[in-house]
Amino acid sequence: MEGDAGRGLECRKTMDGRECNGNNTGNAVIIPSCCLKAMASQPELEAKCHSTVVSGWFSEPQSPSDKTGKEVYFNNPMWPGEAHSLKVENILFKEKSKYQEVLVFQSSAYGNVLVLDGIVQLTEKDECAYQEMIAHLPLCSVKSPKNVLVVGGGDGGVLREISRHSSVEWIDICEIDQMVIDVSRKFFPELAIGFDDPRVHLHVGDAIEFLRHAPEGKYDAVIVDSSDPVGPAQELVEKPFFDTIARALRPGGVLCNMAESWWLHTHLIQDMLSICREVFKGSVRYAWTNVPTYPSGVIGFILCSTEGPPVDFVHPINPIEKLEDALIYRRELRVYNSEIHEAAFALPSFVKREIHEAAFALPSFVKREVEALR
Repeated sequence: MEGDAGRGLECRKTMDGRECNGNNTGNAVIIPSCCLKAMASQPELEAKCHSTVVSGWFSEPQSPSDKTGKEVYFNNPMWPGEAHSLKVENILFKEKSKYQEVLVFQSSAYGNVLVLDGIVQLTEKDECAYQEMIAHLPLCSVKSPKNVLVVGGGDGGVLREISRHSSVEWIDICEIDQMVIDVSRKFFPELAIGFDDPRVHLHVGDAIEFLRHAPEGKYDAVIVDSSDPVGPAQELVEKPFFDTIARALRPGGVLCNMAESWWLHTHLIQDMLSICREVFKGSVRYAWTNVPTYPSGVIGFILCSTEGPPVDFVHPINPIEKLEDALIYRRELRVYNSEIHEAAFALPSFVKREIHEAAFALPSFVKREVEALR
């Protein structure tokens, strides 16, 4: 937590500097209410208390108010006024990296859960919906992709899905946080298997700097598996970042970028679409999928292509659901197929209206693209 967010909710340290652990031996120990509640309801959490786990439940996030009436965001201001909770069986890992707090816990309903700075990133039960769609929506829209770049994706799930495509010869991944990779290898082996593919080349560092030095036109596809656009990740939804991606893509190359939920952030979607239509002179479309443990249960993707051979994102030309060697990747596809691919581009009426209205001030070639969404 940063600043005063969640003041009074965090697991405070004892007077002698040791973290609370429910042990009253030695010097006096101050145990915060969250730990007391957790110990009362689930004794196994006694030595594993955490600021976001109250009475054995992890919630993301809450938005309490301070004494002055000013709203204080607990963890993340992206979806105030609501919280989704998962019952915690055991906290497996908690440590702060150079960039963020990394938490892994075992839930009763969704298996192991990865949380970064208080926000759920993935669970073992529903990760397939996100990983399969963000990878196969772009890669099944172009013929025989060979060179692919992943931005973020340190859990390895996107790599696992890309590896299903036999045409791919080279996969770069640029992840800024080594701890995320290490934690995934230990607690999420069915995702981290993606790192074991010999075509994968790992670069630990800043993706923006990596893209600045990438050869022009190197990649057939770039997949941006980023966190929500707050803090340092804000740069990943701004025009300079998309400019560097467009430069790194070949003519007719494709980008798939995580793009929030239309239930919560149509304004952010509008902004991203406007920027992408300015940068990418091919096609720009918005798609979505269901992920139960993400806020609102919906997450979206923006798909773009550079000027060159036309790309029809809606109708896949590189089907993959009949892949013969699916068991190499430990499991069959669970969510993605060609029918789901096409359905992902069907938008609710209010979303089509809002996207359409945002395009009136845009150039004619952009308006024609928006008309395709109606």
